[in-house]
Amino acid sequence: HPMAMFSAAIVAMQRESQFVKEYNSGLGKMEYWMPTFEDGMNLLAKLPRIASFIYRLKYKNGDIIKADPKLDMGGNFAHMMGIDKPYDDVSRMYFILHSDHESGNVSAHTGHLVASALSDVYYAISGMINGLAGPLHGLANEQVLRWTQGVFEKMGGKIPTEEEMKKFVWDTLSGGQVIPGFGHAVLRKTDPRYMAQREFCLKHLPDDPLFKYVDLIYKVTPPILQEQGKAKNPWPNVDAQSGVIQWYYGLTEYEFYTVLFGIGRALGVVSNIIWDRALGYPIERPKSITTAMMEEIAGIKK
Repeated sequence: HPMAMFSAAIVAMQRESQFVKEYNSGLGKMEYWMPTFEDGMNLLAKLPRIASFIYRLKYKNGDIIKADPKLDMGGNFAHMMGIDKPYDDVSRMYFILHSDHESGNVSAHTGHLVASALSDVYYAISGMINGLAGPLHGLANEQVLRWTQGVFEKMGGKIPTEEEMKKFVWDTLSGGQVIPGFGHAVLRKTDPRYMAQREFCLKHLPDDPLFKYVDLIYKVTPPILQEQGKAKNPWPNVDAQSGVIQWYYGLTEYEFYTVLFGIGRALGVVSNIIWDRALGYPIERPKSITTAMMEEIAGIKK
């Protein structure tokens, strides 16, 4: 799997860690952040190259495209993937949007947790990638795309009216299923990352049939979820259309989408690890409680 390859490649670079070398030489605690910064910059610079290498090796018969040092991160990634403009803008947008996170999700928390033991950035980001590979976390964009394509097929490939889409959404909910891409564990409004992608789609692929479906689902679903009254957040999240964009530009290998997510997420997590070192955060060690303690808290008497 490309995520296994991605994680393995990252941890294989651990031997290059500047932090480990300086820590073993007696580095002072207040200076931990400096070699961590070096490790972070070295790793982030290599992630697009590693990811594109995996893509070309796995899906394009090993026809590797060399990096162009004149290009920026997003531009170079698009170049090494072999995808024409404006995919460079897609990459820039995708990486920036997916770098943003709160600390409670699996990937961000895993990166912070591993780094809290003073494991270097390579160990931490490899661990982050492993958490992101889980279907409950990193596969949402793929699942939304598959679901949208399924709706497209069920409706015979024609663009439905709003009333037809409303009926489909109601039938889906009445059947005990969910509308993927809607709701968020933390947000209680439309995900701003969704809106940034929507703006891009309206500019670059307004006539794409799959985007028209996403657009229609966006218009009809929140009012229905509000009327139903079960969802805490009836608004779309970042995954509701990111897969559609990748598909439009020819990146049709579903299982690779989470690798893209990982590049972006690493930007945010590495930044936070550097701050963890600078602020001298301690090792993370949550308290544990026994079943008896839980029963006491709940007022259960034996």
